Amino acid sequence: MNATQISAFQANGGFTPAAVSVAVLSFIFAVLLLWGVWAMRTAYVGWAERHLTQGQFLGVIVRFVAMYLVLGFFLLS
Repeated sequence: MNATQISAFQANGGFTPAAVSVAVLSFIFAVLLLWGVWAMRTAYVGWAERHLTQGQFLGVIVRFVAMYLVLGFFLLS
């Protein structure tokens, strides 16, 4: 955005585009973390009740960590 667009955005919205970007990214990562905690807890309960093998349980954790790292790389770079 050029300076005129940024000025118009700030005048109409009351905040800068950078503040909106930080808020949206924070929301995305908060939702992802909440989903990850839910997925890992559910997988742990399944593992503890012997519905999942240890490999499947670790697979859930590895997939979540990989997704978090990839999303972080794409959104924060």
